[in-house]
Amino acid sequence: MALSGRSMLPRASSRSEVAPAPDMLELNPIRTIGAVADRALKGRNMDAPVYARPSISAISEGLKPHNSTLYIGGLEGARDFGLLKRHGISIVVNCAVNLDINVVRDPVNAQDGDLSATGYSPIRYYKLGMIDGGGSPDTMMLGGYYILHGALHQTLPKRETYPFEDGGNVLVNCRSGRSRSVSLVGLYLHKQQPDLFPTLDAAIAHIREKRLLRPDEWFEAPKPMLYDAARRASDWIDLIEAQRARDGVA
Repeated sequence: MALSGRSMLPRASSRSEVAPAPDMLELNPIRTIGAVADRALKGRNMDAPVYARPSISAISEGLKPHNSTLYIGGLEGARDFGLLKRHGISIVVNCAVNLDINVVRDPVNAQDGDLSATGYSPIRYYKLGMIDGGGSPDTMMLGGYYILHGALHQTLPKRETYPFEDGGNVLVNCRSGRSRSVSLVGLYLHKQQPDLFPTLDAAIAHIREKRLLRPDEWFEAPKPMLYDAARRASDWIDLIEAQRARDGVA
């Protein structure tokens, strides 16, 4: 299958390959320029490189209990409901505190003055809200792990007020899909697919390849303090799961 823009992108390894669809590899120069402007507004290091990359990237497949595929993406991917639908993504976990997406398309209660609109989204949407850098308690990474785990494992009531199906593929996003989401997904893959990713470093290396993160970005993809938070969370998860096993919790 011919991939759009392939000649502009590094070749990915075939190990655990999840073949991306053509629209995932379309490179938009306007969005790339926007990323530079966004970086300047946020006061980030302007010496850090900025590359165009897919709106979403398939990272790993076969996640229990519904054989789900896990994707990472940024703002453009998370708000593109057509793209999400085409890839069977029914769950979105937003890692970014500085990014909100209006996911309600058909409000049950319309906006009325100071009262916000409410209703149901076509997707199941979870908000974690970490900072891209220092400032978040490191326990938020632990919380993010269990939010993601819960989203994949929930058994939803079959009632009108829960218009969702169990399972589906999942997108973990932040603003650019290169730091917060990378840390959380690396942690999750290491704990949930240890045969493939026996260490956190192995999981992050795999994500960098699949997300097309180049070596001159690695110093901030992910940010060191988020990487460290994921390492600590990994140890805490071992303690929590050991206690759950002793308590006989499935």
